[in-house]
Amino acid sequence: MEEKGSDEKTVQYYRLSEVEEHNSFKSTWIIVNHKVYDVTKFLEEHPGGEEVLREQAGGDATESFEDVGHSTDAREMASTLLIGELHPEDRHKIAKPPESLVTTVHENTSWWSNWLIPALAAAIVTLMYRIYTSEEA
Repeated sequence: MEEKGSDEKTVQYYRLSEVEEHNSFKSTWIIVNHKVYDVTKFLEEHPGGEEVLREQAGGDATESFEDVGHSTDAREMASTLLIGELHPEDRHKIAKPPESLVTTVHENTSWWSNWLIPALAAAIVTLMYRIYTSEEA
């Protein structure tokens, strides 16, 4: 546990190992967006049930918290449970790359696929139209 801050506000930093130790009914801490919350007294009041919080106890609950789509009131209530922040040196240990459900295909396109193929198609259609209209006349 380390403290760092200015005259106005002191930020309490907790190491990841400290947070991981608080995963029991007596002391339940979670991490959401690198902020550490003591949710021990809130376990029984949580609308989703205490087991939801217990599953995340001692670890990063950011994804679960954001996936649920908590209201503004819930976020304000969470701020009353804030006890500090995850130490900056430990943040990379829980950082996960965002998952994307969209697959992006990167291909190298050249000028001929963008201009030549449509131009040839247009020329063929024009030629076919001319032949068709000249036969009728």
